Amino acid sequence: MRYAVWGMVLGVAMAGAVARAQQSELPGISKTKPAEGPYVEVEGGYMVPYTVSVPGTKVEIEMIPVPGGVFLMGSPEDEPGRNEDEGPQVEVEVGPMWVAKYETSWREYRLYMSMYKLFKSLQSQGLRTVDASNEADAVTAPTELYDPSYTFEFGQDPDLPAVTMTQFAAKQYTKWLSLLTGQQYRLPTEAEWEYACRAGAKTAYSFGDDPALLDEYAWYYDNADERPHHVGQKKPNAFGLFDMHGNVMEWVIDGYTEDGYAALADKGKRLNVLEAVQWPQTSDQRVVRGGSFQDDPEQLRCAARLASQDEDWKAEDPNIPLSPWWFTDDPARGIGFRIVRGYQPFDREIMKKFWEIDHEDIQLDVQMRLDEGRGVLSPVDPSLGGQIQESDQ
Repeated sequence: MRYAVWGMVLGVAMAGAVARAQQSELPGISKTKPAEGPYVEVEGGYMVPYTVSVPGTKVEIEMIPVPGGVFLMGSPEDEPGRNEDEGPQVEVEVGPMWVAKYETSWREYRLYMSMYKLFKSLQSQGLRTVDASNEADAVTAPTELYDPSYTFEFGQDPDLPAVTMTQFAAKQYTKWLSLLTGQQYRLPTEAEWEYACRAGAKTAYSFGDDPALLDEYAWYYDNADERPHHVGQKKPNAFGLFDMHGNVMEWVIDGYTEDGYAALADKGKRLNVLEAVQWPQTSDQRVVRGGSFQDDPEQLRCAARLASQDEDWKAEDPNIPLSPWWFTDDPARGIGFRIVRGYQPFDREIMKKFWEIDHEDIQLDVQMRLDEGRGVLSPVDPSLGGQIQESDQ
């Protein structure tokens, strides 16, 4: 399978020559054309599938190359099941990227959760303390669950999608994974997510307009028996990505706007990925995409959106302030995420938007836990792999 590539320049990305030199030293680039399987031709080589190996562990994450291209984000006004927040449609140019083949599973996310005890242990030994020299590389680890029976109601099988984490927690996971591996991972933008979901389709779903075909591609209300299922059990889309429709909803980086893409359409031009981002302006109201095992077919459409609601999704949380890492109420058991890595990496200032706290209310919630000893912050780099390995002995 060969993918066509559309060129794109991101003004805020690293200079092309430097970025290419850096990328050539990272996994996912082949200098020779693969004999089989998906690939994306880029200058000087080919983007190919690869596996992220998390240092110090046996955890691996499969990444799939997705070609760049131009598409209309949002749904046409005559699409059945359409909501007003899915328009007006906006033309967006997306660069080549690698996208996780599957939604983040408990195998991957529980490793990040285990950092809470590891970071606490290291700090008690006076190791990996945060100071001015390493503060930029510091990551929080999610606190232990107040009520594990909610998050793990459907079990914690390693192949089940991880659920109930906040967008902030998902962002910190991507920073932790990036600093640990030396590769730049993040949540997708809303445009990138929809582009990857559509896989070239202009229809309501990646496979067409007929929701009767959903059984072949998705776990949703009619067939899921009210529970999530192992990742990768249904058919993938044309890019080779599984569960883009259903199973669990997936976080993107964008904030939610009731008027959809009106502000983007007002720009009156084709947008690149960063121009198409609507950065969050409030502590909640962030976008999740794709629908879940709890949802009806119209909520699984490529363009369907849902805004997070912290007050409702943390209604049973007894903590004061409410947890910045975990939700306690539905539909949060149907919310997870998947990671992406762009072919053109962003510079560190842009990555702060993808990784760090972006609202003062979240900052206060996190800082209070750190001050009270209920949270933990630690610098991360590839050498942490050795300490992860030792902690498992």
